[in-house]
Amino acid sequence: MKMSCKERRIRRRHDAPIVERRNRLRKQAERRRRDERMLRLVKAGSLPYTPPVMSWMSERINKPASRITPEDVKQLLR
Repeated sequence: MKMSCKERRIRRRHDAPIVERRNRLRKQAERRRRDERMLRLVKAGSLPYTPPVMSWMSERINKPASRITPEDVKQLLR
Protein backbone atom coordinates (compact mmCIF):
# COMPACT_ATOMS: atom_id res chain seq x y z
CA MET A 1 0.00 0.00 0.00
CA LYS A 2 1.27 3.43 -0.95
CA MET A 3 2.17 5.95 1.79
CA SER A 4 0.55 9.34 1.74
CA CYS A 5 2.55 12.56 1.86
CA LYS A 6 1.43 13.13 5.41
CA GLU A 7 2.57 9.65 6.49
CA ARG A 8 5.97 10.17 4.87
CA ARG A 9 6.32 13.53 6.61
CA ILE A 10 5.46 11.98 9.97
CA ARG A 11 7.92 9.12 9.45
CA ARG A 12 10.65 11.55 8.36
CA ARG A 13 10.07 13.73 11.42
CA HIS A 14 10.37 10.65 13.61
CA ASP A 15 13.44 9.18 11.87
CA ALA A 16 15.45 12.40 11.35
CA PRO A 17 16.81 12.75 14.91
CA ILE A 18 17.83 9.09 14.98
CA VAL A 19 19.69 9.37 11.68
CA GLU A 20 21.34 12.65 12.72
CA ARG A 21 22.60 11.09 15.96
CA ARG A 22 24.02 8.08 14.11
CA ASN A 23 25.70 10.28 11.50
CA ARG A 24 27.13 12.59 14.17
CA LEU A 25 28.93 9.65 15.82
CA ARG A 26 30.28 8.44 12.49
CA LYS A 27 31.51 11.90 11.53
CA GLN A 28 33.19 12.47 14.89
CA ALA A 29 35.07 9.19 14.53
CA GLU A 30 36.10 10.06 10.96
CA ARG A 31 37.32 13.51 12.06
CA ARG A 32 39.50 11.92 14.75
CA ARG A 33 40.96 9.47 12.22
CA ARG A 34 41.60 12.29 9.74
CA ASP A 35 43.31 14.46 12.37
CA GLU A 36 45.61 11.58 13.34
CA ARG A 37 46.42 10.81 9.70
CA MET A 38 47.14 14.45 8.85
CA LEU A 39 49.33 14.95 11.92
CA ARG A 40 51.40 11.90 10.92
CA LEU A 41 51.84 13.38 7.42
CA VAL A 42 52.82 16.78 8.81
CA LYS A 43 55.39 15.23 11.17
CA ALA A 44 56.86 13.11 8.36
CA GLY A 45 57.15 15.85 5.71
CA SER A 46 58.02 19.48 5.25
CA LEU A 47 56.59 22.48 3.46
CA PRO A 48 55.09 22.47 0.87
CA TYR A 49 52.71 19.64 1.75
CA THR A 50 50.13 18.07 -0.54
CA PRO A 51 46.91 20.04 -1.11
CA PRO A 52 44.78 17.93 1.29
CA VAL A 53 47.31 18.44 4.09
CA MET A 54 47.59 22.17 3.37
CA SER A 55 43.81 22.47 3.37
CA TRP A 56 43.59 20.67 6.72
CA MET A 57 46.35 22.84 8.23
CA SER A 58 44.71 25.97 6.88
CA GLU A 59 41.50 25.00 8.64
CA ARG A 60 43.27 24.18 11.92
CA ILE A 61 45.47 27.31 11.93
CA ASN A 62 42.71 29.54 10.55
CA LYS A 63 45.02 30.98 7.94
CA PRO A 64 45.09 30.70 4.12
CA ALA A 65 47.30 27.83 2.95
CA SER A 66 49.51 30.19 0.97
CA ARG A 67 50.32 32.10 4.18
CA ILE A 68 51.33 29.09 6.32
CA THR A 69 54.92 29.36 7.54
CA PRO A 70 57.25 26.78 9.14
CA GLU A 71 56.61 28.51 12.50
CA ASP A 72 52.86 27.88 12.08
CA VAL A 73 53.59 24.20 11.44
CA LYS A 74 55.77 23.99 14.57
CA GLN A 75 53.02 25.61 16.62
CA LEU A 76 50.46 23.17 15.23
CA LEU A 77 52.61 20.18 16.21
CA ARG A 78 52.78 21.29 19.85
